[in-house]
Amino acid sequence: MAHSHEHNHSTPHGRAFAIGIVLNLFFVAVEVFYGLLANSSALLADAGHNASDVLGLAFAWTAAWLATIKPKGKYTYGLRKTTILVSILNALLLFGAVAAIGWDAFEKLQNPQPVGGKQVMIVAGIGVVINTFTALLFIKGQKHDLNIRGAFLHMAADAAVSLGVVISGFLILQTGKNWIDPIMSFIIIAVILWGTWQLFFDSISLALDAVPKNIDVEKVRRFIESKNGVENLHDLHIWAMSTTQIALTAHLVMPNGNDDNFITLLQNELKKKFNIVHTTFQIETRNLQQSCDTDC
Repeated sequence: MAHSHEHNHSTPHGRAFAIGIVLNLFFVAVEVFYGLLANSSALLADAGHNASDVLGLAFAWTAAWLATIKPKGKYTYGLRKTTILVSILNALLLFGAVAAIGWDAFEKLQNPQPVGGKQVMIVAGIGVVINTFTALLFIKGQKHDLNIRGAFLHMAADAAVSLGVVISGFLILQTGKNWIDPIMSFIIIAVILWGTWQLFFDSISLALDAVPKNIDVEKVRRFIESKNGVENLHDLHIWAMSTTQIALTAHLVMPNGNDDNFITLLQNELKKKFNIVHTTFQIETRNLQQSCDTDC
């Protein structure tokens, strides 16, 4: 039996989370102040939406920190899985925000109301800048980490909502057609749902220990079976330990046995080629494979 694993005890994107939370808390305060000053329900509603996204950022940052805690006691894998659970929570928060935006848009479509003028557009414009800047802080990491993708989608959604307020406000001021505002909201909802559904689906898959979508399990199988001395491979399992760490276990049938160099080289190659950082192999000198229909 041989295994290899790595632990990274630094919190990823800690600076980005801190900047994003501080900027958005400031913007929420600005929106509440001007929303009350301008008697704008749109700004107050957007302030509530932004506040929920600040909560989402806080959840994501907390999960990233929990993932760095060393395994101890009954948590033999540590708390890395919290990153996956929080990515699900962030998707649910986004769905909730979409429902709130949709309800508000539906009511406005039934009873169109004027947008609160240039003051509202200016505040919303500030929101576009702040949320776009915050989203850019997470744009690289979101391609490889669902937890970071959740934070990115929260900020991108906020930027889209604020931009929609600016555009619809401008068009209404130019045309006087108040129905433009709720129609723009429905367009924004469609954009948010497009990204959020994929986040939710991928997060659920990882929570159920599915093979991460960037891993071709058959390609991994063929790669291991191609190694000298490996006659057969069975009980291959690949799953996500967190939103960034992938684990693998397998039984290798090697009639002539193996040496430590073989395992070390194989583990390094799997890390380099597939980014699988936690590997465990059971070496068998004869094929002991049994049916795993119910047990594996």
